[in-house]
Amino acid sequence: MPPRVKITKDDIIKGSLELVRAKGAQALNARTVAAALMCSTQPIFSNFASMAELSDAVKLGAYEIYATFLQKEADCGRYPRYKSFGMAYIRFAKEERELFKLLFMCDRTGEDIRPTPDFSESVRLIAAANGISREKAELMHLEMWSCVHGIGVMLATSFLELDEKLISGMLTDIYQGLCARHKSED
Repeated sequence: MPPRVKITKDDIIKGSLELVRAKGAQALNARTVAAALMCSTQPIFSNFASMAELSDAVKLGAYEIYATFLQKEADCGRYPRYKSFGMAYIRFAKEERELFKLLFMCDRTGEDIRPTPDFSESVRLIAAANGISREKAELMHLEMWSCVHGIGVMLATSFLELDEKLISGMLTDIYQGLCARHKSED
């Protein structure tokens, strides 16, 4: 009978996520993951063909955590659904700084970047709420998201400390200004 697997693929991903949370993505390598799990590097390479494969799994795990932020904010009903996405993104940047950096502050050159479900839903919500075309809604979302991302980066890097009420007001002001501009172009 083969020996029982002591460290699973899931254990390695969870341990790697905790390592990234504590020390940043640059700390993710076989030795540091093994040290965090108190094992040799053998279980890592038994479960993953390469560090790139583990890194991809860690990014997927981080994205799942981010998706949970989105869902929780949307479900609590404090903000309209579209605004809840922006508020969740910013909260994720503030509360999960290193995971935010891993997902949203990295070089994406060569990646196949496709619209995410929250992007598609955001565009649909903007178009429906404002009676504008999908093309205008995509542009408006890109403009809005650029502002949201900027706020997130400032919080993730401790450049600024902003409270939720101020952030909410800023997003409302930006959204209303963009709505007025896009509606007036018809």
